[in-house]
Amino acid sequence: MTLAAATNENLASISNVLIYSAMAVYTLAFLAHIAEWVFGSRSKVGRTAAALTTDAGPAAKTAAGPVVQTRAGGAAVLERPKVITRSAAGQRDVPDGPGAHGGTEKGDLYGRIAVSLTVLAFLIQAAGVLARALSVQRAPWGNMYEFSITFSTVAVGAYLGFLAAKKNIRWMGLLLVATVLADLGIATTWLYTESDQLVPALHSYWLWIHVSTAIFCGAVFYLGAVGTLLYLFRDSYEAKLARGGSPGRFASSVLERLPSAASLDKFAYRVNAAVFPLWTFTIIAGAIWAGDAWGRYWGWDAKEVWSFITWVAYAAYLHARATAGWKGRKAACLALVAFACWLFNYYGVNLFVNSLHGYAGV
Repeated sequence: MTLAAATNENLASISNVLIYSAMAVYTLAFLAHIAEWVFGSRSKVGRTAAALTTDAGPAAKTAAGPVVQTRAGGAAVLERPKVITRSAAGQRDVPDGPGAHGGTEKGDLYGRIAVSLTVLAFLIQAAGVLARALSVQRAPWGNMYEFSITFSTVAVGAYLGFLAAKKNIRWMGLLLVATVLADLGIATTWLYTESDQLVPALHSYWLWIHVSTAIFCGAVFYLGAVGTLLYLFRDSYEAKLARGGSPGRFASSVLERLPSAASLDKFAYRVNAAVFPLWTFTIIAGAIWAGDAWGRYWGWDAKEVWSFITWVAYAAYLHARATAGWKGRKAACLALVAFACWLFNYYGVNLFVNSLHGYAGV
């Protein structure tokens, strides 16, 4: 064995160790996020949100904030929650919930610990992806294993980027970390592929351009899908309260701490709308690469077809958002269908459909 080959093999082993180490730290972050939710309780912000939803009357609100009775029998004015999303005319006008920590110090402490552990796991995982790249001396996404570990790294990086930008999305942490653990578990158990070089068709600078943008788009689409899914649950919760219903204890404890349905809907829309042009570029870049590699820009290959189907589904969602009769839950369902198309394009086409992209391997 040559020195270069031995070095590459050692780097591949280091990459594997780093990925497994990242999984261990993500597990600790997952447990910390669970503790955040468990110790979180109904705060004054949560009670205000529920009151505004059920009362929905002008007497329940003042210019300064909601009025509540104090123990001494007098009236006090609570500070209005910092983040309030105004709905369109005729829609519910509900402030955001306090977050997973529920306004409690202990819950917030565990949430901060969870984020810190997530940052550490992200750095370890990114180092694992870099070591994999050095071991193969190319872009680290030449097969499904490499795509998976890079995808989850970028998803966590996008989440942490939102947090660094002071966006209130820590409520997503538990689902994100759980998904990353599942992704890495599948990658290391069923998708693992030894370090190897690519087939000639993939030796192109378009590998860096096309696949990197596809990974980034998928990671951001995932964040939008989580926001959309939680929007549907929160919207049902708010609607039940508005009708005078009584949601179950679990629903009340969890859903009241999320941002309002309007905030979740806005977050998901903005994320999907922002990354949609990049997904368009991804398809165009893939077509250009196909022209260089195979001598044709479009050949109705399964991967090409499902990439286009995904594009159409997201375009339909964005169009639905601009159509009065399709706003809200109908548009949200379209967004989830679009992300399901992306998932099938990633897993289904690669694993179950004969495709020119099948050489990416499992």
